[in-house]
Amino acid sequence: MNRTANQLSLQEFLSLPDSDRYELVEGQLKPKMSPKYKHSTLQLQLLIALNQWCEQQKYGRVRPEWGVILQRQQKDWVPVPDLIYVSYERLPQAWNEDEPCPIVPELVIEIISPGQTFGEMTEKATDYLLAGVDQVWVVDTKARSVTVFERDSLPQTIRSHSSISVLPGFVLNVADLFDIV
Repeated sequence: MNRTANQLSLQEFLSLPDSDRYELVEGQLKPKMSPKYKHSTLQLQLLIALNQWCEQQKYGRVRPEWGVILQRQQKDWVPVPDLIYVSYERLPQAWNEDEPCPIVPELVIEIISPGQTFGEMTEKATDYLLAGVDQVWVVDTKARSVTVFERDSLPQTIRSHSSISVLPGFVLNVADLFDIV
């Protein structure tokens, strides 16, 4: 084992059993919370909407709970976002489907779970942007809003009376998203 002060290497993390749900953060295992009803319902609705857009536009793939190998503060970081979108342009022709996403996705979506705060998710969104992700959506079930983070832009909070239209050809009414839960 290649451990320094009880830190896990990327290879050690990748060799863990699939049944374990963890993120790798600063060499430590961080348990991934099991989603509750509202969280999983919103995740499903976003997955359906984005997947339809992907299939119609033939832009790429959207996947739930797919870990992604990134760098955070010059250390390996493997978060497991609620959803990611990767364009066919970025996704390599050949890649190991049994491993985390091999490249930086264009979009990461995180839904705030009970026990998490908007501040924590804002910090995580900043980490995603610094790691090269183009866009991060933080979905806040209590505020019934989606905050869109983009590099070189101020965050934009979209509430129930507005639509998300930050991807080419994709429009999602935020009220419709939250009316389902």
